[in-house]
Amino acid sequence: MFTYIIAHIKNRLLYVGVTNDIKQRAFDHKNATFETHTGHYNIKQLVWYEKHNHPLDAIRREKLIKKWKREYKINLIESINPEWIDLSADWDFTGFVTSKKRFENND
Repeated sequence: MFTYIIAHIKNRLLYVGVTNDIKQRAFDHKNATFETHTGHYNIKQLVWYEKHNHPLDAIRREKLIKKWKREYKINLIESINPEWIDLSADWDFTGFVTSKKRFENND
C-alpha cells in the first residue's frame, strides 16, 4: 500500500491519497477527466509517496497528512523532492487502461 501526494506544480495544489497500486493510480490521475476533482484542477504530478506494509498504516498516514497544515505538506514533499519533479514522469505506462475504463468494461 502507498500513501501519496499529487500536485499541480504551478499552482501548488495538492491531493493526498492512498492506493495499493501506485503506478496505476499515477496513470489514472494523469488521464483524469474534467469531471473529477483532480482532472478539473489539473492535479496530475506525483511529487511524493511512501510504501506501507499494511493497508491500515497507509490509511492512517493519509488521514494524518490530510489534517496537516499546507506548510507541513510542502515540507514533506520538499524533504525528498525539493524541485517538485514528477516522480512518475519516466514510468512506462504502456498497456495501462484507466480504472474508470476497466470498471466500465466489467459491467
